[in-house]
Amino acid sequence: MKNRRMTLAVVLNLVLLGTLAAITFVPDAVAKNAQPARARGEYALVAGRPNGQASDAIFILDAANQEVVALKFDSARKLSIMGYRNLDTDSKQNPTR
Repeated sequence: MKNRRMTLAVVLNLVLLGTLAAITFVPDAVAKNAQPARARGEYALVAGRPNGQASDAIFILDAANQEVVALKFDSARKLSIMGYRNLDTDSKQNPTR
């Protein structure tokens, strides 16, 4: 009875050790169509009233990722998205002038 418990403990430890080795040495899975990681944002916020608009707006610039988001602030105290621009894409386009 004592030998059987010892044998079971050894077998269980070998199975656990094998599982640990398999998890450790198997390479990580990588998605084929994964997008590149985004840089940590560096944000600036400006509030103002856009031309021709009756409500105020908040412009959020992410300098690290070259993006701008405009949020409209209406009288019901709700924010809604006015627009989004990717500055990096805009800078690479040919001017139409």
